Amino acid sequence: MALLENLVLVFVAGLVTALATGLGAVPFLFLEEISDRRNVVLWGFSSGVMISASVFGLVDEGLAEGTPFQIAVGMAAGVVLVVVARDVIVDADVDPREYEEADFKKLVLILGVLTVHSFPEGVAVGVSFADLGLEGGVPVLGFTVPVLAVFMTLAISIHNVPEGTAISIPLRSMGVSEAKMIWWAVFSSLPQPIGAVIAFYFVRVAREFLPFGFGFAAGAMIYLVLSEFVPEALELGEPLPNGGKPELAGGIAIGIALMIPLAFI
Repeated sequence: MALLENLVLVFVAGLVTALATGLGAVPFLFLEEISDRRNVVLWGFSSGVMISASVFGLVDEGLAEGTPFQIAVGMAAGVVLVVVARDVIVDADVDPREYEEADFKKLVLILGVLTVHSFPEGVAVGVSFADLGLEGGVPVLGFTVPVLAVFMTLAISIHNVPEGTAISIPLRSMGVSEAKMIWWAVFSSLPQPIGAVIAFYFVRVAREFLPFGFGFAAGAMIYLVLSEFVPEALELGEPLPNGGKPELAGGIAIGIALMIPLAFI
């Protein structure tokens, strides 16, 4: 029964991160559009948050649980899985505006793409709950929640807000309603609670794999930042002075500056 309660809590934490994606559509309740400059800063901010969470949260905690070699192996596995999964779904780049007119085959493809992008973030949340119920955590709803789990849930949630904004921009250009934009933003992150539960259960029953789990989540997320978020920001920033690089660097710096104090807390 205790395991079931723990799984429910981890699922809820993953669901919170998914719901945070919907917040990215909220600005469109008040604004018609978001400028490329602001969007580049948001992508940079999201990248800074993810890198900080990976390095100061997952890698740091992984080194406390295992060896640098185990972390490195886990990181390599995370990168490989993302690359292979992307190849399996023919390296598809799904445009969010296709959500509204997807037939069954396209919907399956969309779900596959979203899983590749969101699942590692769910894994990061799941492995961060490995010490759930042990001493030294934070009391939450009758549970003793690891500080790392609070940090990772907050970090992924913050990261998901700009991602929700990026998803909403093309939907806004189609005239999609605000309510539907929020729904599709949340929909894009639904693999996260599933990944969180799977990862948590795995590291609880196979504790010796925990360092690999930390490395896996960190490697997958850092790779996604370098292969998806940064190129996306640079593409959006092409019309801007200096190709939007100052805005990207500024966003990354803000994201890192926000997360470092939380990591030390």
